[in-house]
Amino acid sequence: MSLARVHNFSISLDGFATGEGLSLDAPFGHAGERLHEWMFATRWWHEMTDRPGGTSGLDDAYVRQFTPGIGAEIMGAGKFGHPGWHGDPQWKGWWGANPPFHTPAFVLTHHPRPSIEMEGGTTFHFLDTSPAEALRTAREAAGGQDVRIGGGPSTIRDFLAAGLIDHMHVVVVPILLGRGVRLWDGLESLEKDYAVEAVSSPSGVTHVTFTRTGR
Repeated sequence: MSLARVHNFSISLDGFATGEGLSLDAPFGHAGERLHEWMFATRWWHEMTDRPGGTSGLDDAYVRQFTPGIGAEIMGAGKFGHPGWHGDPQWKGWWGANPPFHTPAFVLTHHPRPSIEMEGGTTFHFLDTSPAEALRTAREAAGGQDVRIGGGPSTIRDFLAAGLIDHMHVVVVPILLGRGVRLWDGLESLEKDYAVEAVSSPSGVTHVTFTRTGR
């Protein structure tokens, strides 16, 4: 069976994956871009945004695992759009005409709408269903490849609580946010189900991987 994977998911030292005060103008609230500056510095990101340069070290090696072997993505409503996006029939996500997923992408929302076909192979589908059913649907669409669980923190937490994540890459960024949405709440003793490895990067972040044991 294909795996459910999480990649490049950044959290602060106090466990917040997004700040407080999310809006159309502030997708990560008061956190701004601080959780993702490590990624923006990599060569991979520079290639994605058609710019020269970028770092080619440990951070770049990890961030490049985002795409290989992925046949579909699942994301929460909060990743797809700003608060209230479901009231705007023209909203098609944050990423412009050619989103970076290039696969079927399933958005979990209580406000389903017709699918949206974008450039580059991404088609957004909108589901009001459980994590387990969403994963079954995404696996069928992935054609034997893995499914990426893209976030935000509440969505990843729900999939972890349901025992559905096989591999997870979390990036601990050395900042304190103090408020926002935390990843780990309600997941006491999660580590017992995973082999956990951590490696520090010269950029200051720590890459932590969780690989499910016993499967």
